[in-house]
Amino acid sequence: MKDFKKINKGFNRVFRPGKLSVGIVIPIENYESGPIPGMKDHLEKVKLVEELGFKALWVRDIPFNVPSFGDAGQMFDPFTYLGFLSAHTSEIALGISSIALPLHHPLHIAKSATSIDQLSEGRMILGVASGDRPDEYPAMGIEFEKREELFRDAFDYIRNIQGNFPIGGNTNYGNLNGNMDMLPKPYGNKIPLLITGSSRQTLEWNAKNADGWMNYPRNLYQQYNNILQWRELISRDFEYDKPFMQPLYVILEENDDAKPQAIPLGFRIGPKYLLDYFQQLEEIGVNHVAINLRFNSMPMEATLQKIANKVLNQIHQTEKEIQL
Repeated sequence: MKDFKKINKGFNRVFRPGKLSVGIVIPIENYESGPIPGMKDHLEKVKLVEELGFKALWVRDIPFNVPSFGDAGQMFDPFTYLGFLSAHTSEIALGISSIALPLHHPLHIAKSATSIDQLSEGRMILGVASGDRPDEYPAMGIEFEKREELFRDAFDYIRNIQGNFPIGGNTNYGNLNGNMDMLPKPYGNKIPLLITGSSRQTLEWNAKNADGWMNYPRNLYQQYNNILQWRELISRDFEYDKPFMQPLYVILEENDDAKPQAIPLGFRIGPKYLLDYFQQLEEIGVNHVAINLRFNSMPMEATLQKIANKVLNQIHQTEKEIQL
């Protein structure tokens, strides 16, 4: 089994070859009845997530509340919010899933991400995407049909500008002549960039350029084949491997033995079967799962405690036994 390349503290903490870690998507609350969360006691719940041993926090980039989309996310600007959370946490990785690259100038993305990476001492993980909400593009004067090209150009720009006095650029975002530099630089050797879905690129391009793949939940057979194809492509160009992660909507049942019932992009499920499912994901090569509890009906603190006690602790105990 090949190692993953070491990038920064957050990436190295979340992604390990052959192992599954678990993170939490913010908001950490039920807002099933409408698209806008209350964000009540959000910081207390974030601190609890870190205390219980979850490996990452994930916020999303949702510039507009689009009623047809049905989810305003955490409402706060993702970089501003992660900067705030970095000051109130110490070890947990800080991830964005994901920045819609065509809706932002890549200089601002790179400067914001490297600022958080420095302030958090290397805990930043940046998911990137081409964007999937057509209403947002005309509101910002951007062509929705150009997002494939814009994504690729923005991605290259972010990679380039993390170097010292970079040279290069493109027609969409401007040219760098080597006479200016962006500060700060990443705390580690770079900001890890995880591509979401395909982002309208080929899997070959994504495997060659991204530091990891963030794909949507699929049945185990399909996901296994996705991961297999991903890692076969990586092996053509690299001596090291790259991680794979996915989100998962969870409605946790109080009954430990409650069998899984499918919901969109996840399950209504008891802790016993959630652990079984995570173990299956680990076996097929998934390295991280970001749990979204938006539709969860149990009290949130009790849910987090139950997942930690019945699922995370079992995963961590297995790791300790293997190490021994």
